Amino acid sequence: MATALLIIDVQRALCAGEYKCFDIERVIANINGLSARARDAGIPVILIQHEEVGSPLAHDAEGWQLAESLDTSPEDQRVRKTTPDSFYKTNLQKLLPLEDFERLIICGLQTDYCINATVRQALTLGYEVVLAADAHSTVDDGHLTAEDIIAGYNAELGHLTGPVARIDVLPTREIRV
Repeated sequence: MATALLIIDVQRALCAGEYKCFDIERVIANINGLSARARDAGIPVILIQHEEVGSPLAHDAEGWQLAESLDTSPEDQRVRKTTPDSFYKTNLQKLLPLEDFERLIICGLQTDYCINATVRQALTLGYEVVLAADAHSTVDDGHLTAEDIIAGYNAELGHLTGPVARIDVLPTREIRV
C-alpha cells in the first residue's frame, strides 16, 4: 500500500505571535520525527501551505513561509491552497493518484479547519487516512481550549469510515511508515 505524508500549514504565522498554535514546539518535534521516518522509508512528503490575500498568510509574506523549526528536504513536494481542504482546486490529487497512493498520513495545523477538512476529503476520495494524534494543533476558540478541540477532533475523526476507507488516529510513535 503506497503511502504519502501530508504536512499541512506549518507556517510561521501559525507558529508564533498572535496566531501561535497550542504546544507548537512539541507538535513540530513530532512532525519532524514522523517526516524523518517517512523520508528514510522513501515515502513522499508533501508540504502544504495556505495562502490568503491581505493576511499574514499572503503568498510569499513572512508569515506564509514554513516554520523555521520544521525540517524539510529538497525532495519534498509543495502544494499551495486557498481553502481548508488541501484537495480543493490544488494539484494534490494529481500528485497522489489513487491508483498509486492508497494511504495518507496527515499532520499539521489547524485541527478544526484545514486538518479536519483535508482528513474528511481524503476519506471521501477513498484514501486510507492516518491522523497523527499528537502532531496537529490549533488555538483556543473562545469556548474551548485548543487542547479540548484537538481531543474532540481526534475522537470524532477516529470514528469515521467511508465506503472503501477509514481513518485511524494514532500517536506518531505508533504510526508505521
